[in-house]
Parts: sequence; structure tokens; C-alpha cells
Amino acid sequence: MYPTLYDAIKDLFGLEIGFLQIANTFGFFVAIGFLVANYMMAMELKRKQKEGLIDAFTRKTFKGKPLPKGEYLSNAVMGFIFGYKVIPILFNGDLLSDGAQEYIFSSNGSLLYGILLGALLLYLKYREDLKQRLEEPVEVDETVNPWQQMGSITLVAAITGIIGAKVFHWLEYWESFVAHPVENLLSPSGLTFFGGLICGGAGVLWAAKKNNIGAKVMLDVGGPVMMLAYGIGRMGCHYSGDGDWGIVNTAPKPAWLNAFPDWVWAYNYPNNVAGECDPTGGSMPCDFDVTPYLQLPVFPTPFYEIVMAIGLFAILWLIRKKIMAPGALFGIYMIFAGLERFLIEKIRVNSTYNLFGFHPTQAEIISILLIAGGAVFYFYCVRKQPRYKMNNED
Repeated sequence: MYPTLYDAIKDLFGLEIGFLQIANTFGFFVAIGFLVANYMMAMELKRKQKEGLIDAFTRKTFKGKPLPKGEYLSNAVMGFIFGYKVIPILFNGDLLSDGAQEYIFSSNGSLLYGILLGALLLYLKYREDLKQRLEEPVEVDETVNPWQQMGSITLVAAITGIIGAKVFHWLEYWESFVAHPVENLLSPSGLTFFGGLICGGAGVLWAAKKNNIGAKVMLDVGGPVMMLAYGIGRMGCHYSGDGDWGIVNTAPKPAWLNAFPDWVWAYNYPNNVAGECDPTGGSMPCDFDVTPYLQLPVFPTPFYEIVMAIGLFAILWLIRKKIMAPGALFGIYMIFAGLERFLIEKIRVNSTYNLFGFHPTQAEIISILLIAGGAVFYFYCVRKQPRYKMNNED
């Protein structure tokens, strides 16, 4: 497993690039997922605009007006943080000797580099501001294409999605959160997919409305891409070994899997970023420094979810132009997402609730609601609005 990109590059290419120790493998794949989603959703919005399903809009703006103070502040702050935390690593790799996470959340850093880089970016922003200023700012009508706003929409999705994923994780493991609130608040790990989906989706719909994109159109654009982004995110879980693995699996590998490596059936996640060596949750006390792997193999559920998510994305992508009722494609996505997660929960490690004698996981409850809600939403959309109306139709 590769807790950081440093570990991956060192193992694959034999190169030791010290500053990559701050690049968390899970975070890297999450970032890739957002970038892919941003690109593909922008392309889909372009296509829907050409088909006449969404329109460009105009807004009044002042050309030549001084840049907002917030842009100066954000440049200075980002420069200071990068200079304070990142640049010192280039000259002193020992700063990461106790781990990248410990360094990032510590007060260690270089005040000098932080001030210098913050001042440099502040000056560059000032130069940029001077070049675009006019003696008399002119009010103009600016044409805005919805697809051009995907950057800001993706940013909203990232912020609201991560907040939702963290909050739902805390609710799922409430006793752990109460016992170690500071560690849970600062930890970059511990994200629940459905929390990210619900809160991130709400954030996207809010941002879409602000940019003249209908809710159903935005949902149809986002459904297939969210499935792909989920698969990419699960790559981060698998390759870092973040603890989102399955239950212990000591059964012999089935014959029909003989063409695949043994780890596809059961894996012990060596050097996992979670620092876990006891896959039973407490019955096999161990020291990760001595045995840096799970003492019993488990189902590699993140890998299974990668395969399922990419397969379901391919189906959604192939049928997206054939589903003519606005919102119906997202209804199918909801059914797929709920079904995929419900099935994987049967072999996945999770905390459970006690509901009327049943012991479902949080994800199982939400999965059932997603499947039922997706079916209802699909038939509602099909009956309420039978087809998209194209530019070339009366």
C-alpha cells in the first residue's frame, strides 16, 4: 500500500522525492476524481447547450474596476501557507520524519519563506490589477455560458461534499468522535460516501441555480460522472489502505477466480495508511510497527467497488442520450448507486444501528432509500415530463 505519493514513486520507480510525503494517496485520487468530474460535466453542459436544453445568460459587470480585496487576501494567504509549510520540505526532509500528517497539523514551518512567498503573490496580483484597470470603469453586459461556471460549481461540490462526508462519518462512529473529537476534526481520513453525495449534491444544485442551470438537467449531467468519480475515489481507498476494507476472508479462492491474483479474493493490505494490523476490531492485539499488515486477509471491497462503479458509469454514459425525460437518468443513477452499495455492505466492515431488532449499517439504510427514491423519481420524471425538447423540434 502507498500511504503517500512518496511511497508509490519510491516503490514503482526507485526515486525518493521527499516533498511528496505530504501528498496523501487518498487525497490525490479524490482530487483526480473532482478534476475528471469537472471536465466531463463541462463537456456535457456544452452538449446540452448546443441541443437547446440550457441557455447562456448575461450579467452586468464593470470592466477596468479594481480587483476585490478578497483576491489580494486569498493570494497572500495561499502564498504564506505554501511558503510556511511546503518550501521548507524541499530543503529539510527530516521535517516529515514523524509523518506528513503530524507535520501539516503542527506549528513547524518557515515564517521567513511564508512571508516572502505571500508578499510575492500579493505583488503579482497587484501587477495584474494595474494592467486591467481603466481610468473610468465601464459597465458591460457579459455573456456567460453555463459550462464555463463548472469550476466554481466543482469547488462548491468539493467543499460541501467533504463537509458532508466528514459529518456523516462522525455520526456513524459517534462514540469514537466523542472520545477523540480533536483528532477526528483534524484527521484527513474518515469520509462517508453518502454524506458527500447528499451534501455535495445539495451544494451543486444551489450553485447550478445561481448559474441558470435547471435542477433536472444538472442532475442528469452529474449522475454518470458521480459514479465515475466514486470509482476513482475508491482507488484512493484501495491503494492507500484507509480502512474501508471488507470483513475477514479466510475461505479458499474459488476456481473461477484462478485467472486473477490472490489479492482479488483476500488481501492483507500491507503498509496501510490506517496503521491497522488487527482486522477483527480488537480480538487480535498487535503492534503495527512489528506486523505492518492485517494478520488475517479481508475482502478487498474498495477494489470491488472500483470495478462496479466504472461498469455502472459505462452503462449510464451509453444510455445518457437515449433517456429523454429530464431527471430520469439521475433516477437510474440513484438506483444503481443504492444497489451497488447495498450489495457491498454484506462483506464490508461498518458500524450498525439497532432498529426494531434489525442491525443495518448507515449505508444500508441510505441505500434502500436511494433505490426506492430513485425508482419513484424515475417514474415521476417519465410521467411528468415525457421528453427533452430539442432546438430542432416545434
